[in-house]
Amino acid sequence: MKTRKLMTLTGALAVSALALTACGETEAGQQQAEEPAAEEGGTDWADCTPGQESAEASLADDENKEITIGAFNGWDESFAAAHLTEYVLEEEGYTVSVEAFDAGPAFTAVAQGDIDFVMDGWLPVTHEDYIAQHGDNMEAAGCWYDNAKLTIAVNEDSPAQTIADLAEMGDEYGNTLYGIEAGAGLTRVTEDEAIPTYGLDAAGWEFAISSTPAMLAQVQSSTDAGENVAVTLWRPHWAYDAFPMRDLEDPEGAMGEAEIIYNFARTGFGEDNPQVTQLLKNLVLDDEHLASLENVMFSEENYGGEDLEEAVAEWAGENQQFVDDWKAGALA
Repeated sequence: MKTRKLMTLTGALAVSALALTACGETEAGQQQAEEPAAEEGGTDWADCTPGQESAEASLADDENKEITIGAFNGWDESFAAAHLTEYVLEEEGYTVSVEAFDAGPAFTAVAQGDIDFVMDGWLPVTHEDYIAQHGDNMEAAGCWYDNAKLTIAVNEDSPAQTIADLAEMGDEYGNTLYGIEAGAGLTRVTEDEAIPTYGLDAAGWEFAISSTPAMLAQVQSSTDAGENVAVTLWRPHWAYDAFPMRDLEDPEGAMGEAEIIYNFARTGFGEDNPQVTQLLKNLVLDDEHLASLENVMFSEENYGGEDLEEAVAEWAGENQQFVDDWKAGALA
């Protein structure tokens, strides 16, 4: 996989035009650190392994070649998955449209049959209400990512290994934890759960609440200066590919559990398009592949959120084995 250059400071500030990126204010703002209940009807949405229903997808066998995919405004991984699927299907002769929605209207559009599927259903917590509301009119078509979570991250060569370590290593990080928007769920969980749980307030740490672009700019400047940095972050996010970052372990579970990302299709889609449905069930994106794809698509150093089809085509060209394995059902 081709190594990407670090995002420039100017690029970090320009990210604000991308609806605060990936799991930015929208996703980090919705995810909660609460124990979820299973969806009404007994479905355990935490019980899914990406790729568990994998098989070869014979895409030429589908008669219906017109596909519409919904993607969530402001959620980078939603557009990454949608446009990657668009690329593969169009290579196989399909006509594909990717349409942008807020999450609620997207699930409504799937349930009403106005679009064929969405690829960014976070469960068991974030989108639980939408699935409870519309689940009878949708079909689950596999899950493809199982590490969607809130994190506190540091540069990979810094000393802290757990969030607890920060209380005794404040001097290594300037006693400052850099955050994102004040209204984000990530900010609330950090402030109300992680900081008191690990005694960072008593240890004299400052929680610098600001914005996603400002947090990324701090990562850039600290990286350039060879200095340690601690920030609130989330997975999936392209910063893990653009910068040498790693998550701190969270032994007390203060940041909440990881969620799983599902595909949801309109009722009857599996019958109308069994091979596309199989392709969806075959998809498995790990942190490395997803972060690198998002980095190519959304960092200012690369495509900066523009020309998404071209960005995906470039990434796919550099990751042809991934595409071949996906169609063959060999990613799991």
